[in-house]
Amino acid sequence: MQHLRLPAVLVTTALALTACAGVGGGDDKGGGGGDTSSTPSGTLAVMGFSGEDEVAQSRIAAYKAAYSGVTVKNNKGDFDAQQFLTAVSSGNPPDVAYMARALIGTYAAKGAIQPLDDCIKNNEIDTSQYREAAMREVTLKDKVYGIPEFYTVTVNLINAKALKSAGVQTADIQTTDWAKLEQTAKKLYRDKGGRPSRIGYDPRMPDFFPLWAMANGAELVKPDGTPNLDDPLAVEALTYTIKLVQDQGGWSNFKTFRDTFDVFGEKNQFTQDQLGVMPIENWYVNVLRDSMKNGLELQSTMFTDRKGQPISTVGGSAWVIPKGAKNFDAACKWAKTMTSVETWHKAADARMETVRKDKSFFTGLFTGNKTADEEIKAKYLKPVGNAGFDQAINNYYATLDIAKPLNPSSAGSEIDAAWKNAVAKALAGQATPAAALAQAQQEAKTAFDKAQQGG
Repeated sequence: MQHLRLPAVLVTTALALTACAGVGGGDDKGGGGGDTSSTPSGTLAVMGFSGEDEVAQSRIAAYKAAYSGVTVKNNKGDFDAQQFLTAVSSGNPPDVAYMARALIGTYAAKGAIQPLDDCIKNNEIDTSQYREAAMREVTLKDKVYGIPEFYTVTVNLINAKALKSAGVQTADIQTTDWAKLEQTAKKLYRDKGGRPSRIGYDPRMPDFFPLWAMANGAELVKPDGTPNLDDPLAVEALTYTIKLVQDQGGWSNFKTFRDTFDVFGEKNQFTQDQLGVMPIENWYVNVLRDSMKNGLELQSTMFTDRKGQPISTVGGSAWVIPKGAKNFDAACKWAKTMTSVETWHKAADARMETVRKDKSFFTGLFTGNKTADEEIKAKYLKPVGNAGFDQAINNYYATLDIAKPLNPSSAGSEIDAAWKNAVAKALAGQATPAAALAQAQQEAKTAFDKAQQGG
């Protein structure tokens, strides 16, 4: 299951400290891009990969079975930017790290991670198996810096009971006609004493600003990696989503109420009728699956742009090899093994065992490997006996091939931090959307120019 919040942004300066315990320690075996005929050995230090569920454990087991001479030391926990940079700068990096693909451009520009072109060539990694959008995210200046894993896309998930109580039709839940969507959100909204008791439509700000900007035709990062945060279309999108929030109690009340949601629990915002609709990633269907017994009536629609075309941003992580990794060969084969079609099938088998044990149902496995996704879907995805869940799952699968990432940039994490800060200021009323994004553009452009100069 993927996390609701995005990974922390890159810390741009590393402390001159020794690496944190458990990060480094890989033995100096292999290197030079690895070789498909070689047999790696020694220790493989892994960072940023929690690896707790059956999908992760089955793939780790597959690697250990294939390369029994390697001792895997997994520093469990989410990726920590400062810890990573400290380890790299001190000369004691992990051998392989798991990070959000959106961060890769910045790390590549700083020289903190290595290009993997030789790794891919020497280990015969077929990059055509991965989704094109995911490969684009890990490519900077025609060099590949990561092997993609997992693939998150977004659709609207709907509390059908809320729609019934407000006299709203499922067809009214759309993001093409923004004026109509605003009216629909108002119909679904409920309050008590001026404070929200049910959010009608949650635009998921600030995190989903790139999706709304995309829906309005804005490109926050240009194809050459230059930030474009103050695009008038982006300003219009931010202005609109803030208006949605203001219509539903204002940001302070809206956020305070939303923060009370039991997002991962049985008493989540849908089962408690605290929310009508929100756009959210595909992993959340797994959370809601257990809510059926609590009377959840789920529906779904695609998220569309203002021309009515289904769209989605792309999320997900990748395996990277840091500068100074001591066991490059084992790391390269780890990235290949963890994302191969064969290994993903083992993960799907493990997930199905859990499904059968729990007497539940399969909601899909969205891997970033298109070949694996299609084969696993054909083998395991069946109607679940609930029309709403079937529709949601089908919508997520239908979104995979149309989703688009932000263009990669050598200042990717700085751009990410700039727009998040700007949206937070605008939501809080500390600056107008135009002023906030103008300042963000200046900050992001400065970071981009510095990165281009090798700073």
